[in-house]
Amino acid sequence: MRKISLFLLLLLVSCTAIAQDYKKKDTIAADTVKNIRFNYKQLIIPGILIGYGLWGAESGQIKSFNFQIREEITENIDRKVTIDDFSRYVPAVSVYALNAFGIKGKNNMRDRSVILATSTIICVGTVFGLKSITNVERPDGTSNDSFPSGHTAIAFAGAEFLFQEYKDKSVWYGIAGYAIATGTGAFRMYNNRHWLTDVAAGAGIGILSTKAAYWLNPYLSRKLFHGKEKKSTSFLMPSYDGIQFSLCYFKTF
Repeated sequence: MRKISLFLLLLLVSCTAIAQDYKKKDTIAADTVKNIRFNYKQLIIPGILIGYGLWGAESGQIKSFNFQIREEITENIDRKVTIDDFSRYVPAVSVYALNAFGIKGKNNMRDRSVILATSTIICVGTVFGLKSITNVERPDGTSNDSFPSGHTAIAFAGAEFLFQEYKDKSVWYGIAGYAIATGTGAFRMYNNRHWLTDVAAGAGIGILSTKAAYWLNPYLSRKLFHGKEKKSTSFLMPSYDGIQFSLCYFKTF
C-alpha cells in the first residue's frame, strides 16, 4: 500500500501544482468568453500521465509494477465499494451546485455548459477509442477494455473544469476536485477494475480534455451563438423527504 499511496500523493500534488501555476496565468478572451490561454507548459503533467500509461502497456517492468500494486491492494479487500460510480461526477456537478447557491464561477450558464459538453465528448471519445485499440485485460479478468480508466478520466475532466471556473475565487475549489478525482482512481484500483497505468492515463486524458475544451470555446461560441449572449437564470434545489433524495433544476430564459 505504501507504493500506491505515494503515487496517489504525487498525483494530487502534481494537480495542485497545475492549479497554483494557472492562477497566475489566467486571461480573459474575446467575445466575453473567459478561457485559459494556450501554453505548452500546460501539456507537461497530463502528457507525463498519458505517456506513463501508454509506456506501461508495452513495458514489462511497469507491467510487473502493476501486478505488485494490485497484489498489495487486493490482499486486504473485504468487499468492493461503489462510491467511484458516483464520485466521478461530483467535481463537474459541483460547478452547477455552487452557481445555484450564489457562488458564481468564471463563465455563464451557456458557456460553461458548452465547455463541459466539449470536454465530455473529447474525453469519452478518446477513452473508448483507446480501449478498442489497446485491448488490455482488466485486473479481474472480466473484459479486455481496461486501458484507460474512463471513471478516472471523467473525474479529472470534472476536477479541471471545477478548478478553471473557480480558481479566481479560491484555489481550494480545484484542489478539492482533484482530491475527489484522485480518490475515484484509487477506488477503481481497490475494486480490482483497473491497473495503475490505466488510472494514470485516464487522469491525463481527463485534464487535457477540459483544457482543450477551454481553448476551443471561443471558436465554438462564435459558431454556435454568433457572438450573441442570452441572459438566463438557473436554480438547483436539493430536497430530502426522509426516504429519498432528489435534485430539482429550474431555468428561466
